[in-house]
Formats: sequence, structure tokens, C-alpha cells
Amino acid sequence: MLDIRTYDARQGGNVLYKALAHPLAAEAASGLGEALRAAGPLAVYDPDNAARMLFALHDGLPTPSELYVHDVELVGEAGPAGKARALVEIGRTQASTLLVASFDAERIVSRIAPMLPTHVTVLTLDRLRLPEAMLTQPRTYLNRLNFATNFAFFRDDGALSTRLVTANYWNAYGATGVCLWLRLYDRDGAVLATWEQPAPAGAGGIVIDSRAVRERFGLPAFCGQLFIHAIGVAGHDVVKYALDTFGVDGNESLSVTHDANAWPSDRYANLPAPAAGEQVTLWVQNSHALPIPRGAIALDRMGAEAPVAFDQAVPPFASVAIDVATQLPGLQWPAQIELRSGRHIVRPRYEVMRAGRTRIAHMNVERADLVADPGIPTLPETLGRGYLLPFPVLDPARFRSIVQPAPMAERQRTLPLRVDLFDVQGEPAGQRFLGGLPRNHDLALDLADLDAPEGHAELAYDFRDGGEADGWLHALVRYESRQGPHVAETSFGAHIFNTAMIYRDEPQSYSGPPPGLSTRLFLKLGDGRQRSFCALIYAASAPWRATSTTLLVLHDSAGEAIAEHPVAIACSGSMMVWPDAIFGPALLDRAGPAGYVLIRDTTCRLFGYHGLMDDAGAFSLDHMFGF
Repeated sequence: MLDIRTYDARQGGNVLYKALAHPLAAEAASGLGEALRAAGPLAVYDPDNAARMLFALHDGLPTPSELYVHDVELVGEAGPAGKARALVEIGRTQASTLLVASFDAERIVSRIAPMLPTHVTVLTLDRLRLPEAMLTQPRTYLNRLNFATNFAFFRDDGALSTRLVTANYWNAYGATGVCLWLRLYDRDGAVLATWEQPAPAGAGGIVIDSRAVRERFGLPAFCGQLFIHAIGVAGHDVVKYALDTFGVDGNESLSVTHDANAWPSDRYANLPAPAAGEQVTLWVQNSHALPIPRGAIALDRMGAEAPVAFDQAVPPFASVAIDVATQLPGLQWPAQIELRSGRHIVRPRYEVMRAGRTRIAHMNVERADLVADPGIPTLPETLGRGYLLPFPVLDPARFRSIVQPAPMAERQRTLPLRVDLFDVQGEPAGQRFLGGLPRNHDLALDLADLDAPEGHAELAYDFRDGGEADGWLHALVRYESRQGPHVAETSFGAHIFNTAMIYRDEPQSYSGPPPGLSTRLFLKLGDGRQRSFCALIYAASAPWRATSTTLLVLHDSAGEAIAEHPVAIACSGSMMVWPDAIFGPALLDRAGPAGYVLIRDTTCRLFGYHGLMDDAGAFSLDHMFGF
């Protein structure tokens, strides 16, 4: 397990991790390592508890002989240089160089200078700083806005191409001069290209197309990852995007996924085992500048506790495809698989190949910190049905809608669940108690078995037979065409929706404290080959407003609103939105290739799933993002 701290449920992402893991910091660390080795014996003063992560991420740094701390509770703890010593002993150091493991370290260095022997040279982590031009808040280096970064699975290999789409949503928070710093890695982890792409001055759309990148830099076919650093941002330090995958040269694949989460986790879950006629490939994409050792990652059937290690090292920033059937032979859908990733990768992608078509989706973070919450089974009536996981039920004459609840925390042993059905008008259309599903369950419920109408369904906790819950309820939802071989799938987690009362951090808000009772969803447009669509769901844990007051606002590529269209969705109802039918081809042409629809509602929180569909029956579907 890589000894790093990446994310905390209360405090969010660890900025220090992002600062140390940045590709440019890794390059600078190589130079720092050379300087330290040339200087002789090394001591480290660790005022911010950063040394463990520093040496874990940068194996080119020499091992220190001494480690000093100023917190008396940390004296004697094991660290990169054995047991930590008290800072007051630093005057007896035998080291020739002292590395102060801190950024913006001038005051710290000044404070300890009288304690140091005259023969000691002092260096700091400021040697790893990014160029000033890349800093949004240069006065405080570890400001979260300085590290709005993410990775994207990115390819243009002759069979499949990718298209990343987002918007300059930071503009709404006052950002000006936003620019994306981009670095493309090939399958072996080598740098193919580094460039900058200015964002529109307003809230315009942003498109990064693999075909255009390949042509611009004269690149060969590639399959790797794109590192994205948004500079000059405000409000959000998360880079959100949708990522379309298109088949080319006769390949009929069409798929969509979204941003990767920027913080590596111990484990990830909801990887499906292959069904008959399928090949499932897990992409392991190293997020760091050090190799993933052989055996450091493993696959395991969910609940089996018999992980099978991957017996191959992965070079820095490289991408390796793992055939799931080779790792876990004989395992078939609807069995589920978890990945023990050792904190080496951000949320990984997987691909399912079937009947000559490829669909892509992502695994989700399996939480290590969660325990059962005794308050959930006894939530008051003011919170109604509590946590809900809403998802579309597409037209049953054309599609099969299949749901598979997924354990998503290491200590989840049972999932006491029920599925509730609703038609498009919000009228109840049936339900089924699923019982207390064990961790290793293999339930994949086809909603046609419940005669579910077009509309949506919601997974909810149901404690009629006992059980426990932690609020981190997830599911994989699969959609299969009845007219052809095309399939799409997505996964997401539960929330409390549309109640005036709150429970801890629910109902979540896009910004600010709960309750979140408004909507800002991003819907990309098609690129001329496919129609864009979304399924909007007005889920409500308890009765809320009878109908939504939703506005669909069409924006052009520069971010200017060029048309609006109001819609009303019944509480507990849903609606399919087709921008071409609502706004017409002339307005969509005016919106341009980077245009988009902002779905806005100030009266309720909507949840949505978006995708593309072509005339041949190919379609994609994934949950939407908001800001």
C-alpha cells in the first residue's frame, strides 16, 4: 500500500498530495534528489507531517538518516528515517543537509536557523514548486485552487477516438483568464505532448478532441491518459468533464463516462464480471511518477476475500489493460469484482467488448472509513424514505433496464434494499423488496420482471428484516437495446433528495451547506453524428413541490445564452430531454460544437443521466455532473 493520504470525507482532497504528485513536481523532485545525494548525509525536519508522502511518491530521493519533528506526540514514531527525534536535538545532527519538508517555508527556516550547526545546508520543498504562471493563488502554495487537476482516459488508436467536453463553470464564481495545462501520456507512460488551451472568456464550452490533438502534434496512434490542470479557477478545485468514446472506420462503438476523481483510493468496486460473449478489460493507469510494483494491485470477487495479484509492474504514468477473465477465470456476470489498487491509481475505467462493440464505464471508490450508521434505520418521518438512488427506466419496448446493487465500503456486509418504481408523471408503479443482500450477492434485476413502465426507479433502504446501512449506497445500471447488440452502463450513489430537513451533509448542495434544493446540470450537445439527450429525474425523499420549475438554457461555444425553454416535471416523475427537438437544428448550429444546455432549477434538486444516440441504434448513457 502506497503510504499517502489523499482524501478525507470531512476535509476533502489533500492538497499536499496533489502538490507532490503533480507531474512537474515529479520532474523537480528528480533534480532535488540529485542535489541531495551529492550533498552527503541527509536529515529531514517534518513540520507538516509531509515526509511520509514525499518519500513514498518520489523514490529517487535519498533515504534520510535522521527525521526531526516538533510535535511531542510524534517523537519516537516510525518514519522514513527510523524513529522521529525531537526538534530540539537538531543541533547535534551529523547530516550535512537538512530538508525542511514544507512549502512556503521561509518562516520555518528562519525560526529554526539558530538551532542548526553551521555546517548544515538547508533546502525546502519550494524546490518542487510549479512555475508562478501556473498558480491561481501564488501567495499560498497549498491553496486548493492551485491544484485543480484530474486525469482522463484518452485515446485515438484507429478504432476508437475520444472527446472530452466540459464548460468554464469557474466563470460563474468570478474566475477570469482560465487556462488548461495539458500533458498527454502514451501507453508506456512517455510524454507525447504538453500544451495549453485557454478556456473561453465567459462560461463557454470546452472541447478536447483526440483526433484534433493527434493531427495538431503529428502523433501516431495512441492510447493513454491526459493530465489536466486548470489554472486561474475559482469556486471549484475539481475538474469535471464528460468523455465520449466513438468508433471510427466502421467500428460502431459509442460510449460515455466522466471525470476520474483526482484522489487514489485503497479499493474500487462495481467492476462486472464478463457475461457470455463478453470480454471485460480493466485499464490500470498509473497516476504517479513511480512504478507500481508487481503484485501491488489485485482483483477479487466481491466478498470472497481471496485477492489475485496482478503479476506485472506498471511504469510511471503508463496504462496497462488487464483481461479480467485471465485474472479470475470462470467468474461470470452477474458476479461483481473489487480492485485492490494500493492507492496507485485514480478511479479506473473498464471496457466491455461484445459483438464487436466497446462500452466504457468507471469503477467507484470503495470507502475504507465508513461504518454502519445507527441513525439511518431510525430517520424521522420528516426525511421520508431517506437515502435514494434514482435511475432511468428507459422505454421498455426498446430497452432492458437492469440494476445491480454494489457494495461500496469495505465494512458493508449486507445491503437491506427495496426498489420503488415510478412512471413519468410521478405515480407509483410498483416495488420489490430485495432483502438483505450479502456482500457477495449476484443479483442483477431486470425491471421488465416487475413490468416497470417508462419512467424511473429508486433503490432505497428497507429494514423490515433488520440490517444496517452507512449511506454509501451504490449500484450499477445496465441498459441493453432490444433492437440490436448495443449496451450502455453507468453507476452512482444514493443521496437524500428534496427535503427541508437535513441529516448530516444531506441533501447535498452544489456549493454551500445543505440542504441542496437547486439544480445546475451540464448537458453537452451532439457533434452532428449523434443526438444528445438526458433523462431528468425529480426524486423526492419526502413530498416536495408538486412540479419543478426547470429552465433549459442553450449556450453557444462562447458561453452566451441564446435560447431558453421551460419544462415542468412532476414530483417523483421524470422527463426525457432532446435538445434538437426542443431548440431545433438552426439554434443548435448557432450554439456550435462546444455549445451546451444548462439545466437550471431554483426550486428543487434534479438528478440526470445524459448520453448520445445515433440513427443506427447505438447509444451511450452516464450520470450527469453539476456545478
